[in-house]
Amino acid sequence: MQKRTPYVMAFIVLLLIEVIIALFIHDRFIRPYIGDVLVVIVIYCFARIFTLKIKLLPIYIFIFAVAVECLQFLNIVGCLGLGGNTLANVVIGTSFDWKDIICYAVGCIFIVVIDNIVQIKNYIMI
Repeated sequence: MQKRTPYVMAFIVLLLIEVIIALFIHDRFIRPYIGDVLVVIVIYCFARIFTLKIKLLPIYIFIFAVAVECLQFLNIVGCLGLGGNTLANVVIGTSFDWKDIICYAVGCIFIVVIDNIVQIKNYIMI
């Protein structure tokens, strides 16, 4: 459990940041870009709470994020009749944007870089 504690803490903090961004920040940079970078990191931290290290997890998360973005292109919220549901609009999203996919990629690259730094640090400390 000790190895999972940092992921629990990171998940909670990053989720709170995402909620604050979604509810209170309506700008043209933080909400659309930083929020999208952070969302894949939040998903990664959540997955790592319950799983051991999966080498390709950042790629799986990227594929999941792109799939959700494609569902936005297909207007899945409207198709499911959830257009009036604010939570569904925020969680699933309502508009496809290629820039979102780039942000997801940046977030996943960040995950890989940080994981490698932590691995090197742990290796050196042994």
